[in-house]
Amino acid sequence: MLDVLSLIIPYFGLIAVGFVTAKLNRTPIEALGWLNIFVVYLALPALFIKILAETPVEDLTRWDFILTNLAVTFAIVAVTFLFGLLKSRGDLRIAMIQSLAGGYGNIGYMGPGLAILIFGEQAAVPIALIFCFENILHFTMAPAVMAMGGREKRRISGLVVEVIKKIIFHPFIIATAIGVMIAVSGIAPPVPVSQLIAYLAQAAAPCALFAMGVTLALRPLRRVPGSLLYIVPLKLIVHPSLMYVALTTFGPFDPVWTLTAVLLAALPTATNVFVIAQQYGVWAERASATILITTTLSVITVSALLYAIQTGLLPA
Repeated sequence: MLDVLSLIIPYFGLIAVGFVTAKLNRTPIEALGWLNIFVVYLALPALFIKILAETPVEDLTRWDFILTNLAVTFAIVAVTFLFGLLKSRGDLRIAMIQSLAGGYGNIGYMGPGLAILIFGEQAAVPIALIFCFENILHFTMAPAVMAMGGREKRRISGLVVEVIKKIIFHPFIIATAIGVMIAVSGIAPPVPVSQLIAYLAQAAAPCALFAMGVTLALRPLRRVPGSLLYIVPLKLIVHPSLMYVALTTFGPFDPVWTLTAVLLAALPTATNVFVIAQQYGVWAERASATILITTTLSVITVSALLYAIQTGLLPA
């Protein structure tokens, strides 16, 4: 148990430090903008480049692992979407945001820091693959469904271009492509560039977790949506459980890959869900509440998962 606590406390401690700092300083959330830019556009991409560049090419083409992971996540998204349709009486846009809340985990901010802290740098490759392909899934579905459910008429060609841009120009996906190209070509960047990438990568986890704590502190909870009755269990319990069953059934996969995917599936709702909800003006306040509540409850559920992993109760 002490081993589990030694892993959990630094991780959630960084979130707590950000939370307390924001409460004490009362700085508006807009001041967090540059730190978020640093994390999303520099630190985390550098981490992906560094790890993927050193990864054997054959590990980057495990389509059986990728497709199994995507199938599980899509199943959770689809089930949550159906619940959302029933709850909202057929509103596609609300159902889409709810489905993202149920299936889109915080694999960008929380995922890399926590998984690498626990499993070491071996976890970086499955993290990058999961992030890349799950984001393609989410970035493809969200604008398409929002366009279908919106009142404004949009041309199919414009919608397709928007989706492709969101996928191609996302910094994490660009970083993944760069890392893969370096791994395939075998041509390492110059030493000064490699050192710069390493410095940025070291800052990724602490800065991301601190920023998340600040965000939670400065985004007050005003309304608790009734849809949390199905979103919370689907996100924090059903998603990781189904991921574990699928990967152990359709494997075998490397144990670190399996447990990393299960851990990422167990993470709370991604902050990007709030960004998407705010962008389309749909369910934004409730999305914020969902992020706050699932993140708070994940202290219990993720801790329980880590305990099961560390004690061998959850064999890979």
